[in-house]
Formats: sequence, structure tokens, C-alpha cells
Amino acid sequence: MRLTLLVPELIWPEPNDQLTLGKLAAPGFEWLAARAAFERQAKLPFETALARQFGLDNAPFGALRRLGETASQPAGDGHWLCADPVHLRFHHERIILADAGAFDLEEDEAHAIVASLNAEFADIGQFHVSTARRWYLRLNTPVDHHAEPLSTIAGRRLDNELTDKNGVLTRWLNEVQMYLHGHPVNERRQAEGKPAVNSLWLWGGGTLPTLAKPDYSTVWSSNPLATGLACASGTPTQPCPNGLAALLANAAAEQNQLVVLDSLLPPVLYEDGPGWRDAWQKLDSDWFVPLRAALSRQVETLTIVAPTIYGQLTWTLHGKDRWKFWRKPHPLATLAKDLAEGTPT
Repeated sequence: MRLTLLVPELIWPEPNDQLTLGKLAAPGFEWLAARAAFERQAKLPFETALARQFGLDNAPFGALRRLGETASQPAGDGHWLCADPVHLRFHHERIILADAGAFDLEEDEAHAIVASLNAEFADIGQFHVSTARRWYLRLNTPVDHHAEPLSTIAGRRLDNELTDKNGVLTRWLNEVQMYLHGHPVNERRQAEGKPAVNSLWLWGGGTLPTLAKPDYSTVWSSNPLATGLACASGTPTQPCPNGLAALLANAAAEQNQLVVLDSLLPPVLYEDGPGWRDAWQKLDSDWFVPLRAALSRQVETLTIVAPTIYGQLTWTLHGKDRWKFWRKPHPLATLAKDLAEGTPT
């Protein structure tokens, strides 16, 4: 089997954070990384790195992610954007954006807000709710709108370069924000001390493409964007297995498998060091430790692709690499510091 693991935020973004990185046991990954060929490329958002596994640049993330949500029914034609609910707040004279993963938002609240938006802004397009956290906008008239994926700005300050201040949708979004300010759902939330849904993050606009089938025989993921990319390219998709053993038991041997392991992404977005450590140790025990035993047996080639703040990091191993016993493992904390300092790993 050839196996590719796409693992965003594999390295904690704060290399000096000893509470998170210090004494983190990662025996499986450290053994693999010591024997692998390593490549470091320019930093990419997770979504872009995922789309490139399917040979796609400038991906229409809205249409593709929605296809992944509605794989059992037609996603519909048209120009789609992700229109995810967010909370903007001022902090030290900066605007900080929190996506709905950082606060509780009920399904009925999401549907109530979207119903009002559809009534008020029907001339712009039609909003759709897939989950309380993931909304979509189908524009009546296509508009070019550049904005970074939500994963790159959630929990961070909004700088001017992240959006087109003079764009049509940006100017319209100011009207949306004023409308949301007085919405009954937000008034109730504020009275209860909860963050208001006071804006939307519009990103990933475009129409649904038809993609060439990639080299992967199956895509294993519970991420709707990965599912949408697989569906658009005619690639079979399965839910993410709970570990290597489950993958090997259910995947066809001697084929090329893509597994998207994104459990480390939310703790990084929400600055949850303990949560990241817990997710990392589970990742190591469920995947990397078993891969040490499976390399050259069930798995002939292993590629680990990790979009991180340090760049897109790639480790590649072949079966024969397991015998490179002279290569000594290094702790994750050392790897993070070396990457931050630009030291070759």
C-alpha cells in the first residue's frame, strides 16, 4: 500500500511553549521522521494543501465543501461561497475574529438568522445552513471576492490585507453587520452573556468544477471539503478510520490511499495547548506507532504532509528506510525550534 497522511498543524506553532511541547511523548512519529526524507515548502492554508492533493489551485472551496455536505443529493449549480458565522471583537485596538467553533451556536439560532438574511437580502443571493458552524451563500450574480480560508484567520486579528476593502461583497457585508447587530437572536445572546453572530466570513467563491481523478484509490476523511473534492473527482470516499489498524482492515492492499487527519487543527485555532497534546498523543498511538511496525510490510511508501505555520512540511519513507537505524530521533520540541530558527532538520 502507498499511504499519504495529510495532517494540518502537526507542529505546535509556538516553539517556546514548553507547557505544550515539553516532554511530549511521540515515539512513533519521531522514529518515522528520523528515517524519512524531509522537504519544507512555502506556507499554505490547510484547505489549499488539501485541494492540491487533487491537482487544484485557486479552488472554489464553497461549492466543493457544500458538495461534501450534500454528497447524497445534488449540490446545485451556481456561484457559491462559504458564508461562515463569526464574532468580531475589539482587543487592544485590533479586531479579532472568532469562528463559531469558538462559541456555542444552536442549530435553531443559525436557521433563524439565515431565514432573516434571506428575507432581507434576497437581491444578493440565497443563504443555506448545513450546520450551525458552516453556512453557504449562492450569489444571484457571480462576484470575484478574495478572502483567506477561515482556518487562517480564526482567532487572529484582521489585517487589511486579508480582504478587499473596496470589493462589492465587502461593502455589502457592512450592511449585513448592521442588520445582524439588531437581530433578535443576537439581542437574546448578548442578554445571556454569549457572543453575538455579528458578521460572516465570505470565502472560497466559485462554481463547482469537474476534476480529473487523482492517483488516490480512496479518500478517507470526515472533513466535508475533502469529501467534496473526492466526489468532484469521482474518487471513492470513506469516513476517517479510527486508526491504522482499521484502515488496513478495510482498505484494498496495493493501492494508494489518502487519509485526512485534522484533529490537531481545532486546538491550534483556539489556542488549546492541552487539547493539542491530547490529540497528538492519540494520533501517535493510533497511527504513527503502528506505522513503525507496518512500514515495508503492509505499507510500502508513506508520505506525511503537514501544513503548518513553519511551512508545508513533508516526510517521505519507503520500506527500506526502516533499516536506517543510525538516524536518531529528535523530540518534537527540538524539531519546532529548528524549524523556527531555519535550522535544517
